[in-house]
Amino acid sequence: MKQIERNDPCWCGSGKKYKKCHEAFDHKLNHLQGQGHLVPDHSLIKTPEQIEKIKESARINVAILDYVAEHIQAGVTTGEIDRWVYKITTEAGAVPAPLNYEGFPKSVCTSINHQVCHGIPSDEIVLQEGDIVNVDVSTILDGYYSDSSRMFCIGKVSPEKERLVKITKECVEKGLEQVKAWGYLGDMSQAVHEHAEKNGYRVVREIGGHGIGLEFHEDPWVGYIGKAGTGMVLAPGMIFTIEPMINMGTSDIFVDDADGWTIYTEDGLPSAQWEIMVLVTEQGPEVLAW
Repeated sequence: MKQIERNDPCWCGSGKKYKKCHEAFDHKLNHLQGQGHLVPDHSLIKTPEQIEKIKESARINVAILDYVAEHIQAGVTTGEIDRWVYKITTEAGAVPAPLNYEGFPKSVCTSINHQVCHGIPSDEIVLQEGDIVNVDVSTILDGYYSDSSRMFCIGKVSPEKERLVKITKECVEKGLEQVKAWGYLGDMSQAVHEHAEKNGYRVVREIGGHGIGLEFHEDPWVGYIGKAGTGMVLAPGMIFTIEPMINMGTSDIFVDDADGWTIYTEDGLPSAQWEIMVLVTEQGPEVLAW
């Protein structure tokens, strides 16, 4: 990277002089890197202008999930949920990020009971009393991405499923508490993992969260088995998702050979997932989508 002089315009595009903008920030990153820590490069640090655009996308994402929360019930097909998502997204002038992403055929992922993630909506799949389902919505607005998901209990569910959904949400909350400027991604990961294990559950290891904002999936990859004090430094301006998949039984999973997308628990026991999208700031984490 070309050396920036102190009186040059800052690399972030703010229009301010480097010395008044990101000089101290870069010195801090360089110091941490010199100590052997993994630090984000400038491409992962969102500018104020980018953050505002990403927030606009996130507002649509949240509104979609709010609509799903109001209308989801037994007897609804996952195909109907897909049509809700497509309609609300496009009416807002946005695009459903999953649609045609690497061949994914629908606008949303709907994963039921022992489906871990990436479930494909269908008019043949009818939600039943006692199901738990994850609805994972991702939105592109003017080239800016947002992503979040929620769990829904359909009617009266078993106490075991209800507890799994509750503890999984608590895992996300425990992780969020550890998102602090100049901390480490592993701080969040360990908090998630410890809470799941303490409650008798297992964290899916192969699939995790991701950076987001200018692309659907950016660095860093966000796992949930890391140790505190390790992993990428959480620099202000980073945006990523916290979305652990927590299994009632074993952590083992497999991909459906028939559709190439849907991921199931190996033992057939239920799985749950909540996803939030988080901005790192000096004042603490800001949840952009939930």
